[in-house]
Amino acid sequence: MSTLKGIVNRNRRETQTYRKIKMRAHLNADTLFAIIRKDMQRVPDHRATNASIPLADVLMSGLAMFSLKDPSLLAFDKRRHEEPESLHGVYGVGVIPSDTQMRTTLDEVVPTLLRRPFRSVFHQVQRGKVLKKMTCFADHLLLAIDGTGLYSSENIGADYCLIKEKRNGTLEYHLQMVTGAFVSPDRKEVLPLCPEPIRRQDGSTKNDCERNATRRLMADFRREHPHLKVIVTEDGLSANAPHIKDLMGHDLRYILSAKPGDHAFMFSQVDEAAERGEVTDLMLPDSEKVNRRHCFRFINSVPLNKTSQDALRVNFLEYWEVETNGEEMVVLNRFSWVTDLEITPDNVMEIMRCGRARWRIENETFNTLKNQGYNLGHNYGLGKKHLSVVFMHLMLLAFLVDQVQQLCCPLFQAAWKKVGSKRALWERMRNYFHTFIAPSMEVILRMIAHGFEKQLCPTYD
Repeated sequence: MSTLKGIVNRNRRETQTYRKIKMRAHLNADTLFAIIRKDMQRVPDHRATNASIPLADVLMSGLAMFSLKDPSLLAFDKRRHEEPESLHGVYGVGVIPSDTQMRTTLDEVVPTLLRRPFRSVFHQVQRGKVLKKMTCFADHLLLAIDGTGLYSSENIGADYCLIKEKRNGTLEYHLQMVTGAFVSPDRKEVLPLCPEPIRRQDGSTKNDCERNATRRLMADFRREHPHLKVIVTEDGLSANAPHIKDLMGHDLRYILSAKPGDHAFMFSQVDEAAERGEVTDLMLPDSEKVNRRHCFRFINSVPLNKTSQDALRVNFLEYWEVETNGEEMVVLNRFSWVTDLEITPDNVMEIMRCGRARWRIENETFNTLKNQGYNLGHNYGLGKKHLSVVFMHLMLLAFLVDQVQQLCCPLFQAAWKKVGSKRALWERMRNYFHTFIAPSMEVILRMIAHGFEKQLCPTYD
């Protein structure tokens, strides 16, 4: 009996602990959804003035589909019939569209009109003063930029799809996107920017490319955030003079991957400088593993290429992560970068960690979107004009809200910890949507975090 009393008392203490968890006033899902809906109401409606469903309701329904990680429009349409009350309460949707109505309406929405909610959510993060958690290198934010695929088919395409002819003559229709995400070497959370589609532009017969999309992304970013201190990190394809000059033109610092095969001249210049004793070699111990070492070779101001005497000059860093096993030394990883940050023995470790954090956009962004319920790459609908790209924006927006909660919402963190995994959390949220009428996301997260209060038998002594 005493054991049972101990369990009951522990459950009571846990329940009281979870009930004390407070939502951040400006950084919880309910506040963010309300802000996003307000922005959605500002999107011009392309339809007739007597449309039966407000455009904001259609857009918020699409956002709800990705927020709840529904695998298809049909699954969301079933939710529309079986559990509309929670969609009304949590996402503020007045009239819920059918799957056909959603496809038809969103296909006509110009994707650039969906930039505002990304900016509004980011401003909430700034207002909440949590960006400090993401800063590095003299209070800079680290912006990782990369591209990924959205859609690919040999059978179905649209006028805005990219077209590639394979060796066997078959045409492949595909879509891609470039996006940036604020990342940190010390955190798994990422804060994505509004994505930039790689698609055929209106009236063009030529394919778009990742470089052009990245240029548009940077121009839009700097227009919306003109004073933000940012370091851009990208893969080896970006370490070229035209792109670096674009970054400099937007007042963006950079740490870009550089490979020997792509920059043979620069690496030869570094080797020659090393023979003259102009290169700094440095070995630092690992703070956690006794047998691990961090080896660096760096030099400031070397020519990036051999184009001319006034070629662009960059600072070069090469890094090896090694492990000693007796007298043998094994190289675990090897990387190299070019940067406009002056490299010194005092900051070389931090620059290296910022350069390696580029993988956050692969692992914590694209892989999460593909493998943890958001279904990036799954065709929710191609449409004739913009549908697939609009869905891409709504998916990234739902992901941004989740990441903000993961970064700074104690209640979200408690619910996630209670169930153990993101997939389990999404499943529990869908189950509660199905079982209860939820007036807010806070109610759902509190039910997940501490469950329902048990009715205790009064005869226990």
